[in-house]
Amino acid sequence: MNDTEDTTPAAPALTIDAKNCWETYAAPHEREAMKTLADTYITFLSACKTERETVQYVEKVLADAGFAESLDGNFAGDAVFRVMKGKTVFVARKGKQPLSQGFRLLGAHCDTPRIDLKQRPLYQDCGVAQLKTHYYGGIRKHQWLARALALHGVVAKKDGSLVTVTIGEDPADPVFTIPDLLPHLAYRQVEKKLSEAFEAEKLNIIIGHSPADKPAETPDATAEAKPAQNGNGSDLIKAKVLTLLHEKYDIEEADLYSAELQAVPAGPARLVGLDGALIGGYGQDDRICVYAGLTALLDADTPEHTQIVLFWDKEEIGSEGSTGAKSRFFEYCLEDLIEAWEPGARKSRVLAAGKAVSADVHAALDPDYQDLHEKLNSALLGCGPCFCKFTGHRGKVGANDAHPEYVAWLRNLLDQAGIPWQMAELGRVDLGGGGTVAKFLAVYGMDIIDFGPAVLSMHSPFEITSVADLYAAKLAYQAFLSS
Repeated sequence: MNDTEDTTPAAPALTIDAKNCWETYAAPHEREAMKTLADTYITFLSACKTERETVQYVEKVLADAGFAESLDGNFAGDAVFRVMKGKTVFVARKGKQPLSQGFRLLGAHCDTPRIDLKQRPLYQDCGVAQLKTHYYGGIRKHQWLARALALHGVVAKKDGSLVTVTIGEDPADPVFTIPDLLPHLAYRQVEKKLSEAFEAEKLNIIIGHSPADKPAETPDATAEAKPAQNGNGSDLIKAKVLTLLHEKYDIEEADLYSAELQAVPAGPARLVGLDGALIGGYGQDDRICVYAGLTALLDADTPEHTQIVLFWDKEEIGSEGSTGAKSRFFEYCLEDLIEAWEPGARKSRVLAAGKAVSADVHAALDPDYQDLHEKLNSALLGCGPCFCKFTGHRGKVGANDAHPEYVAWLRNLLDQAGIPWQMAELGRVDLGGGGTVAKFLAVYGMDIIDFGPAVLSMHSPFEITSVADLYAAKLAYQAFLSS
């Protein structure tokens, strides 16, 4: 009998061995770190319900961590950031290698589907004052009816001042709502297709009910002193709303022309389930990736390659505008970064040498609607962040399709770090589809893939994620940024 140690290499695992985050991170210190991250994320998610609020939070965190803001067009220092119109932010930390040797870029978006106010929103009818709205992004309209809403946003005044508005989050605040039709009168509505049953022009928010005091009748009363008429009697309820807004925010009706006000679900994010293992709240697409990416950046070691983090606006409406991923903002920032850190380097070569992840969420397999997914290629809650090799729809139209060499590189990176991950498509081939910012960065020649936690009830007012997936995503982003 040979007593020497057997050095025969173990047989390779020939089948996929999916990992569960709860089993991987079972040690007490890991569970404690998981809980701490979830608690701080819930605080962030409850406070940051618009892209402006999210960027303001990021600005403060970066400044506290020693990052220098570029206000004069130049980047000074090894850890810098720049904000675009209060809605998009570019962050960079210098690596040991020159920029021409590549960078690690993590891009997420900080906007989310919601209800926007129209530019002339306020009117009175049927004993209430209401606000006309125009929805933003891919909402399911019926989910926004008969629920408590808060108003967030800004009002820009002619003198150049900006008034911040937040009503409905403090427990002492009133909230707002869009009324729903009672079932007794909904017989025709329930017979319609869902796409036709709920009209966008009827998503009007109730903002007031009590009338203002009538002005005293005097013989010399001017026309301006009397309430306007609109066929609905005196607009005294509307007048009361305007009076309250003026008292609180010093704004008048004409100021709403230059306002950006959003109706969002009122109240904080919460733990879900008796075990508190899930997180429920508004805007997790894509603020879970913003938070995981930001904390990953701050906790990463001194990087080998330059780290770039971008949080964009406007992803939910096609990444348009000056603050979306289609804009030249990233390009302009990179040019200034090259000038500061490696003058003379060619921008095209720097871009082509980069590696990137589009940090965006993925649809989790819904236990009640499993038939809409192809289960072999679906994401499960609790199994780690999900790679989506391609997005698009029906034949990969409009997709970024990540190259297999890059997928293999990422597989090895995460497996070496012991971080659970999964890979999936967004629904059945002819039934699903979607888009992200990935294709807008792929045009520069860099490798990029979509990668983020799975979400239930995506685009709803109350999205669901896993505490364990948040933790794994943060570690995965940290490993990528440090690679």
